[in-house]
Amino acid sequence: MATEIVMPKLGMVMTEGTVSKWNRAKGDAITQGEVVLEIETEKLNYELEATASGKLHPVVSEGAIIPVNGLLGYLLAEGEAPPELDHKAPPTQEKNEVVKKTQNAASPANKGARGEAIPSTPGARKLAAKLGINLSDITPTGPRGRVVEADVRAHGDSEIKNEPVTQTGSVDVSGMPSPAKVTKMSGMRQGIASHMLSSLQTTAQLTFTLDIPVTELQSQRKAWSKQNKSAITNTHVYTKICGEIISKLPVFNSMLSDGQIFEYEKVDIGIAVALPEGLIVPVIKDVMSLSLSDLAQMTSAANKKALAGQLSPDEVSGGTFTISVLGVVEAFTPILNRGQSAILGVGVTKQKAVVDDGKIVIKDVCTFNLTVDHQLIDGAVAAEFMKQLATHIENPDSIFK
Repeated sequence: MATEIVMPKLGMVMTEGTVSKWNRAKGDAITQGEVVLEIETEKLNYELEATASGKLHPVVSEGAIIPVNGLLGYLLAEGEAPPELDHKAPPTQEKNEVVKKTQNAASPANKGARGEAIPSTPGARKLAAKLGINLSDITPTGPRGRVVEADVRAHGDSEIKNEPVTQTGSVDVSGMPSPAKVTKMSGMRQGIASHMLSSLQTTAQLTFTLDIPVTELQSQRKAWSKQNKSAITNTHVYTKICGEIISKLPVFNSMLSDGQIFEYEKVDIGIAVALPEGLIVPVIKDVMSLSLSDLAQMTSAANKKALAGQLSPDEVSGGTFTISVLGVVEAFTPILNRGQSAILGVGVTKQKAVVDDGKIVIKDVCTFNLTVDHQLIDGAVAAEFMKQLATHIENPDSIFK
């Protein structure tokens, strides 16, 4: 019996992935456990292993963008013919989206001719409402006959082929000189662009900025590192401090979805790492259970794996708060990661004149930028976070105990 090869779900918020490379050709004999193809998401590159042995029969080409659980191909027994697809193979998606008149997801557009609900995923219903598309007009390709986001996009693409500028992020290039180079965005870059735009469209983002002297923190950090023979950075300390604050202000460890607030017990903090093709955010789980030394070791190990492209799906999933250390500019507005209510951006540390006990002194000062979802977090609560952050940083004794 043919074994299906499907797009795996590599993280809680993943909805689709790109087939970046088939490692073997059609008809090749595949052994169970062998890497069959490489998948690219907005967070990582992943090598998909065969769950059984058999002859490879791909049904999608390289570059195809396929929803989670979408069919990629088959592993066939000797002499076995591939099953008829019967619309199971999702079409390649081009990242085209048209902003049409918004339509309520629970409206008749999402019901069939007799008024029954159309089997569909939440993402498909949301996108169909946004594009003004009736779900009953779409041919489903998802598991158990459900309409998935890929179906909605494909249907929308077929309707707007001849319409002017419809693609998210596209511009009219008429009148511009000929480009020196044109390249297609990578799967990771496309994913980042899509998720950042979605984040801005679905949350009420507000950023608070505060300069905080870090001279005392740096002094104690260096002394602690020397005494404990464990190299730690300011980022490690900031992560530990944020864990302390979030444990007292749990709204920062929550998310809003479909009118419901989901609050989490453990503080899982993602720390952004810059890669040549974009950002990736390895997640340090249950920060409050870790000593400062353990936190530093885990963070350093995660950074090395991120740069080497060796992070597993679990290591980039489940973050409830994010820290992004830019360290070049002072103030910036970090964009929320999807599914989170807050992100802390850390700017450059500079020597500045500070009034201390009525005297002007020179101190190392760092600029912190907190972006929150104003749907969940009020300004006063965000200000309280920044107040506690400043208190911990300027008086870090408790952190270095």
